[in-house]
Amino acid sequence: MHDLTGFQRDILYVIADFEEPHGLALKDELEVYYEQEINHGRLYPNLDDLVDKGLVDKGLVEKGELDERTNSYTLTQRGHREITARRDWEQQYVDLSE
Repeated sequence: MHDLTGFQRDILYVIADFEEPHGLALKDELEVYYEQEINHGRLYPNLDDLVDKGLVDKGLVEKGELDERTNSYTLTQRGHREITARRDWEQQYVDLSE
């Protein structure tokens, strides 16, 4: 995860918390955290980068009458391993038990 931006790492953590979230759900959750609007031009290229790096799978799900399909995102096994490794690395520097 050393080659990811902080925003990309945050996307991974948000995806890990949802079951097959779609882009707008991710956008909404990130906007709560960042306390500002996250535009599509920032979110989707970063999601595509995460897919290209093999950390996230992108699939299609049925949505509704107006929008027949939308993308869903899930962590790959590698994505899960990277989050676990990152948390282990952070843990050695931050002791939250104090």
